[in-house]
Amino acid sequence: MEKIPAAIIGLGRIASLLEDDALREKPCTHAGAIAANPDLRLAAGCDIDGERRRLFAEKWRVPVYPSAAEMIRVHAPRLLVIATHPDSHRPYCDLAAARGIPVVICEKPLAGGLGDARRIARLAAGGTRIITNHERRYSEDYIRAAAVLGGGRLGRLLSVRAVLYMGRNRRLLDALWHDGTHLADAIMFLGGLPLKHRRRRGAKLTGNTGTAWLEAILEPPAGRSAAGGEGPARPLPVPVSIEVGAGRDHLVFEMEFSCERGRLRIGNGIFEVWESVPSPYAEKFRSLKKTGETFSGPTGYFANMVKDAAACVLEPGRQPRSGAAEGLAVIEYLHSVKAWRRAGPLRVSQN
Repeated sequence: MEKIPAAIIGLGRIASLLEDDALREKPCTHAGAIAANPDLRLAAGCDIDGERRRLFAEKWRVPVYPSAAEMIRVHAPRLLVIATHPDSHRPYCDLAAARGIPVVICEKPLAGGLGDARRIARLAAGGTRIITNHERRYSEDYIRAAAVLGGGRLGRLLSVRAVLYMGRNRRLLDALWHDGTHLADAIMFLGGLPLKHRRRRGAKLTGNTGTAWLEAILEPPAGRSAAGGEGPARPLPVPVSIEVGAGRDHLVFEMEFSCERGRLRIGNGIFEVWESVPSPYAEKFRSLKKTGETFSGPTGYFANMVKDAAACVLEPGRQPRSGAAEGLAVIEYLHSVKAWRRAGPLRVSQN
């Protein structure tokens, strides 16, 4: 079978450059994952920056272009990766849909604003399948965590706590928009419900000092209440607390899911399951004990995402694990945070 041609717009860190990071699990970039996939062929790359074009061409031995339209015209890719600044995602998605490209991988956040995110979601509903690169939906440790929480062994989910520290001087709003995109999506993926903002306290998100707490809920869809009518009871809302902080000289990305009969902690380098057992400290009480269940080995986060994209090209009816709807849900949450609306559109560098 002839390999599927894939092309990339935006040749920066997440597209290619991070593949040179000696500590990261490989593949860790779009180009690396495409090159490693047996069903795909890296056909070309595009960037307005000449130096990035040069580096990409030297590493991957493919043609490069300053114009996305020209690259698409020449190579007719069946899979297009958009790894540019969020504000440019919507025009490139429009271009892909107009050129009949069946599958698009769009870097997170899905768009630079709520209106553009909704436009991209409409494109996806119209037939162009769009994958939002919320990589933890494809990561084997998070997939296992979802099975633990969804399998019922820990009982009903009662609350979620999450922590996001992204360096000493990072503006809190930048950390929330860039890295909190992954955090919010992971909470929704593991919690199984949409995330809705309620209120904020602590430091201003527009500053780069202190700590802010965002209070939210995982909210069940509107419908029959738990006490009314026939059929299964409607799930109850789950309170969520997200801590976003600066001033630390280290990075933290982690979540704790507290359940009736235990808890699960997961994050960068963390996978812990705790279960309720008779307490060794007091009679007639119960305590939590770590099960010893861990996760080691490759997570396959990038390889699995690109594998899903290739399968979507080969199977026209297939829907991706992380689609435009999931990307839109995160943008809707971020825009519901009051400080985000006051600050206006955020300008962040895409990497």
